[in-house]
Amino acid sequence: MQSIFGENHNIRRQKSRQKRRIIAMPRKGENIYKRKDGRWEGRQQKIGGKYHYFYGKSYREVKVKMRLFLENNKLSENIIPISIPNAVDQFNTWLECEIVNRVKPSTYESYYNCLKKYIIPFYLKNYIDEVTEDSVMDFVKEMKEDTTISEAYKKKILAIFKTALKEILNNKKDSTAILQAVKLPKAEQKEVEIFSMKEQRHIEWTAINYEDKRALGIILCIYTGIRLGELCALRWSDFDLEAGTMSIKRTVTRTKNFTLQDTKTQLNVGTPKSRTSIRKIPLPAFLVTIAREYILIDDKEDYYVLSGSNIPIDPRAYQKLFKRVLKKAGVKDRKFHSTRHTFATRALELHVDIKTVSEILGHSNVAITMNVYTHSLMEQKKIAIDKFNHMHLTSMEQQSFAVNSSVNTA
Repeated sequence: MQSIFGENHNIRRQKSRQKRRIIAMPRKGENIYKRKDGRWEGRQQKIGGKYHYFYGKSYREVKVKMRLFLENNKLSENIIPISIPNAVDQFNTWLECEIVNRVKPSTYESYYNCLKKYIIPFYLKNYIDEVTEDSVMDFVKEMKEDTTISEAYKKKILAIFKTALKEILNNKKDSTAILQAVKLPKAEQKEVEIFSMKEQRHIEWTAINYEDKRALGIILCIYTGIRLGELCALRWSDFDLEAGTMSIKRTVTRTKNFTLQDTKTQLNVGTPKSRTSIRKIPLPAFLVTIAREYILIDDKEDYYVLSGSNIPIDPRAYQKLFKRVLKKAGVKDRKFHSTRHTFATRALELHVDIKTVSEILGHSNVAITMNVYTHSLMEQKKIAIDKFNHMHLTSMEQQSFAVNSSVNTA
């Protein structure tokens, strides 16, 4: 009796596992899913109901194996042709196959997070199989009504959504109407955070006298406006101390590790944010003097400035150093990007023209600089208008003096 019950129990467990396995598979599309062990599994049904299974480290690898298998067996009658991909399959294919090797790791991480956290879950929870104008409008509506997401991030999600749709719907007859349904919200421009002149003096004094000389990089950022990743990627070979210039050629970012390895994130050294971010910046004379004191010997010129080795410092580690310097300087904690905003604001206060400021910052166009630093530009406009006021008062005084002199003479 026990053996019979045990056998029946095993049969029930086997059926239960099969049932759970079937539920985990998409009802439509390519039947590719991620297993709990981190691997991807795909299946292709044969005539008779049996399946051929495919395994790989990524969605893309499994998809390629399935495609090659079908191509090699396309004349065989015991293979059921693969079904048309549904919406989720299309987004996954675009993410795992189409875009992964075409963008920078940091950009891909943004795409990955937006699709996996917002876009794909929307189509799954609403059981939407096709990308239609109605489904797109519903997603846009849900995003706009979500109070837990900032307006700036909503704009980013929808921009990525539209980018994916453009490629997924390429050459489809109704693509224009669908793309027009994605309307990006106008994110309010927040006033940038900067350090006051008093705070800047405290930071500079603290950095110069700090026990960790890597803190001097903070001063470099305040006087050149370079980004944190660009600072971490600086090598001594990027400096031309005779010409008094510094070249920005690369940036360091820490991004999610999408390979099945022990580390969850990885350090990447790549090109800067945009084409115009590759630039040469003149250095103030005092920074050239400081650089001469710490420059390494010629055979080490390819070493990274902050790490003193051929491996760059982690931007997150330098952010922690930055916070320690602020605390010791008695300055309110702010994001590292405030050094960049401070440089731009000081430059405009010193009447540096907006085109020059834009090029030093590496913005793709002047409009970006003008939009970000609207407040600073308004202050400069007020100063300019005050000159007109002074001109008017001076003119009135001269006119009054001329009239009075004429009356007195008469």
